[in-house]
Amino acid sequence: MNRRENPLTPFLTNQGVMVLDGALATELERRGADLRDPLWSAKCLLQDPGLIRQLHYDYFVAGADVAITASYQASFAGFARRGIDADAAAALMRLSVTLAREARDAFWAVPEHRAGRQRPLVAASVGPYGAALADGSEYRGDYGMTVEQLMAWHRPRLAVLAAPKGFPPPGAGADLLACETIPSLAEAEALVRLLGEFPDAAAWLSFSCRDETHISDGNPLAAGIELGEGCDQIVAMGINCTAPPLIEPLLASVRGLTAKPLLVYPNRGETWDAAAKCWVPGTGEGDLAIPAEKWRAAGAQLIGGCCRTTPEDIRAIADTLRSVAGQPTNSQTE
Repeated sequence: MNRRENPLTPFLTNQGVMVLDGALATELERRGADLRDPLWSAKCLLQDPGLIRQLHYDYFVAGADVAITASYQASFAGFARRGIDADAAAALMRLSVTLAREARDAFWAVPEHRAGRQRPLVAASVGPYGAALADGSEYRGDYGMTVEQLMAWHRPRLAVLAAPKGFPPPGAGADLLACETIPSLAEAEALVRLLGEFPDAAAWLSFSCRDETHISDGNPLAAGIELGEGCDQIVAMGINCTAPPLIEPLLASVRGLTAKPLLVYPNRGETWDAAAKCWVPGTGEGDLAIPAEKWRAAGAQLIGGCCRTTPEDIRAIADTLRSVAGQPTNSQTE
């Protein structure tokens, strides 16, 4: 990654919009993976990496311009609890990037896939501290940790995912970092400050939000956007893993605060029945294509999905957004 180059620019210049991928963990579960484990999607790095690679490929075919790696829940502490030492843990984090790159390269090797498309990107997922706790605190941000403590926790993982030297041969790393589902202003500050230690890294910064104007810890989303605005390594900012009805008002709450691209990739918005341990049917957004068009009109330039969204959802979003922009759709290029 080269700090002087924004990897998003070719897409936004030529397409006006970028399509992100959809859910990883919940889609792996839909395909048969048992992720009832604190490692969540990172468990598949150990047990079925081929399933991750195939899912990335399917999202590219569906129209995604970016694959977000299976490193969201990967941490040195989490792997250590499974008896995996630091070297092996780092290798698994690098594997998450390699799988996405292999899927991207296989997709791009098919000539008909290139029609009207830019070569897709790989974004290395940097999930919040709360994700490693596996207790839902990534939707609260109530860690009771200082910015310096959060920097110390995140630093070893960023040293793997952000440093090209960790990915021989040269250029084998991710194109950018996806600092995602960040629930607190303190954790956002920790990540922004840490990026300065990896000056070649570009990143996006995406928050989980609790209502129409606030991130999960109660601070205004506007404060998070202003924080990211001051870091030239942050190339896009926005919202993810948040219910779809909140997206438009959240975008409105930060309108005019930044010239950087805004991104949104909400979850489906379903209600979780903790007693029955299942999603309540009919409680989420059915068709994401129509909301995606509204999010684009509200200022978002990078749009995809998070938990419980599928390649079919990404296909619908991609076709809708590219049709509005006058770009070829999946149906026109297949």
